[in-house]
Amino acid sequence: MMLIRSRCKLFDIFRVGSLPLYSTEAVVSSPPALEKRILESGNPKISMVPILNQWVEEGKDVTQPQLQRIITQLSNFRRFTHALQVSEWMSNERNYNLTPGDIAKRLNLISKVHGLEQAESFFRGIPDTEIGFKVYAALLSCYAEHKSLEEAEAIMEKIKKLDLLHLTTCYNMMLKLYAQIGKYEKLDRLMQEMKEKDICNGATFTIRLNAYVAGRDIKGMEKLLMQMEADPMATVDWCTYTTAANGYLKIGDFEKALVTLKKSEQLVRGKTMRLAYESIQSMYAAIGNKEEVYRLWDKIKSFNYSHNSSYISMLSSLVKLDDIDGAEKILEEWESEHIHFDARIPNLMITAYCKRGLLDKAEAYIRRLLDSGKELDGTTWDRLAGGYLMDNDMEKAVQTMKKAILVNGQPRWWPNPFTLVACIKYLKEKGDLELALEILKLCREDGHISVTTYDKLVSYVHNEIPVTEALDLIKGDFKLDEDAQLLVGEN
Repeated sequence: MMLIRSRCKLFDIFRVGSLPLYSTEAVVSSPPALEKRILESGNPKISMVPILNQWVEEGKDVTQPQLQRIITQLSNFRRFTHALQVSEWMSNERNYNLTPGDIAKRLNLISKVHGLEQAESFFRGIPDTEIGFKVYAALLSCYAEHKSLEEAEAIMEKIKKLDLLHLTTCYNMMLKLYAQIGKYEKLDRLMQEMKEKDICNGATFTIRLNAYVAGRDIKGMEKLLMQMEADPMATVDWCTYTTAANGYLKIGDFEKALVTLKKSEQLVRGKTMRLAYESIQSMYAAIGNKEEVYRLWDKIKSFNYSHNSSYISMLSSLVKLDDIDGAEKILEEWESEHIHFDARIPNLMITAYCKRGLLDKAEAYIRRLLDSGKELDGTTWDRLAGGYLMDNDMEKAVQTMKKAILVNGQPRWWPNPFTLVACIKYLKEKGDLELALEILKLCREDGHISVTTYDKLVSYVHNEIPVTEALDLIKGDFKLDEDAQLLVGEN
């Protein structure tokens, strides 16, 4: 078959738009040559199509399973645009017939890259004979991700009629959607339906437990936790108790949170030990218990190799505890023991320095990184620009924000919207329209803002629209709430 391509919460200037960055700590076997070329081309501005075409022009073969593996790998690295390019090339250039799994992946990728409307358009072009459980489940996932409740419920009714063994996955998707949008009555009705059909699994109970925590319904959380402890179908592990501890943290009951974390520790075992200790450690930091943070750090260090993620967890915990001196010592330890550079770690320290007004330290650290030959990404400069904004040094904020956009090479990276609009507003009021428009053009070319938003911001710069705040013009692109505001100093 051929297919034609067809309420964020509160933000601060150091959190918005900063998705996890790359880590080179993992040591894996070398991938085949084509996969290697694709995976090494991480710049989101570079299309994968010329790389694939060049491979074929060199007389080398490429199989459908090979392309399917590449699509999966790119998706796992959140390089959705590149994954979609490979998927489209697979059918449009190589004329491979897409399997139901290929179609489902394409549907999800279109939703992530181009939005729900184009995903629906693609779905309407799929022949009826090719629409089965996998495709319906993918469409349900798209609706759930975009929180389109009515559409998700309609698709769910179609899936129920298929009466397949994998219905639990789709039911759990609906449960999660109800939890995310606060439809707890519907969530409970659906869960009761699952119990009657005897299709609940561990994830079902976990989703409901998280919903109780999100809604601060501690009595409901405790009742369900007792049921889970008595029900063999429910999975009760260390993560279950960290979820419950988070519920106690939300209402400020640190004593119960501490007791629950101790229960969580007792269930830590096997391959998840490092991840478990890192998660529990961060919760001890949220409680404000520095002693427990360091105790778990000793446990984590007793493993044969301390991963970069472990250092990130420890540094984040110490920053949360406002122990900058301790964080600097851990940073020195990481620098002396690890040969694999991970930009998340210096970015974390730079953020901590900037939030506390320690710009001299942030600048000195960045100079040291540059002098040692490290390549800094857009997030590094974005964080520093936020520090200059907090320090009311708008000239440096503007130049650093421009540098962040220019050097950005990470997939799905966005500049911090609060810092960006502050820079545009400053340049407008200063009368430097040329630089303001240059920065906006760079943002549009990199896909940080839509064409519509770009046009509005250009009109804003030229005073061609009624008096408004620049932040109001970009809320849609950055998925900000009406109540989104700048928070200074929150970890």
